Amino acid sequence: MGRYDFRPQRVHQTASQLFAAERIRHVPSWHEVIGTVPPAQSLVRTQPLQHQERSRRQRTTKPSKLFQPQRVVYEEDSLRKDFFGDHPWELARPRVVLENDGRDAERKDWSLVTQPDRPIDGESVIQRQIFLLHGDPGKGHTPDPNMTPGKAYDQARKEFYEMRLQQDIERRVAREEAMATGAYFGKTTLQIGMELEDKIFEEWKAWASAEVTRQEQRRAAMYTGVDNETAALPEGEQEAESAPGEVDSTIPAQGQEALGGAAIRP
Repeated sequence: MGRYDFRPQRVHQTASQLFAAERIRHVPSWHEVIGTVPPAQSLVRTQPLQHQERSRRQRTTKPSKLFQPQRVVYEEDSLRKDFFGDHPWELARPRVVLENDGRDAERKDWSLVTQPDRPIDGESVIQRQIFLLHGDPGKGHTPDPNMTPGKAYDQARKEFYEMRLQQDIERRVAREEAMATGAYFGKTTLQIGMELEDKIFEEWKAWASAEVTRQEQRRAAMYTGVDNETAALPEGEQEAESAPGEVDSTIPAQGQEALGGAAIRP
């Protein structure tokens, strides 16, 4: 075969010949795709674009990792990790990722944490923090030179908490107004969850009581010499089991006659 192996480039030709010679019954599903978009003819691998600036003191990349794609890192990644690490339940809120023309982010003004055309969420805190750190020179907003990532995070979170509190108050007032006019609301998710939790707790309490009673009976049987089966029986059955030697007087005695001793008077 030589130094290079050209068989991967001849996969389409080989499959066509096998099908024409009736060596295979059906054409593979990738046959038409490979014929339309054939593999590259160049056998030289190019080095991927370097997204990260390397310092002179940094070690040279290993040959085995030379052609691997570089890791793309954005500043927002670390900010998202910090925020959603502190607020994991924000990921459970539904989000709308639909955009109009793909350039909606250019029309946002993050001088405020709220935007008129999108609900406030964790991403609003991230973009607000980026604005506090770097500003928006294109719109005439210059950053504060004394602003640090910690201060920006605290300020963005404070504004976020205030908006969440305001939304909760608005929902509570709307519910009270609706109930005052005769509206009826079913159980909340919190109430449903508490009922399910109470049901499971009652089942566990019944099981625990039976288990404690069973262990006490076993412990009592260890010190009284009564086996576990007898200890677990009711009182009537325990009396019958405890007197196996008592014989009814109506049953005649059988076996060997007594030898010697005083005669039995009638």
